[in-house]
Amino acid sequence: MIKLTRLNGKEFVINDDLIEMMEATPDTVITMTNGSKIVVSESVDEVIKRIIAFRRMAGYHSVADFSIDKIETDRKGVM
Repeated sequence: MIKLTRLNGKEFVINDDLIEMMEATPDTVITMTNGSKIVVSESVDEVIKRIIAFRRMAGYHSVADFSIDKIETDRKGVM
């Protein structure tokens, strides 16, 4: 679970396992697995950082070697 902020400034908590995709349009739009969309004030990169931090704290071993720097480097290599 990660804490995010709606555009009206209200904080809420979201289950990051249910995120299907995110896009910057320029606001960050999170699409959930059920098709609902949530607009947040955090950037896509900030949401990713929070997911990684939460999963590390929760003991998800598959994200132990991930960092936002690696994601940004991989993204630049794809473009």
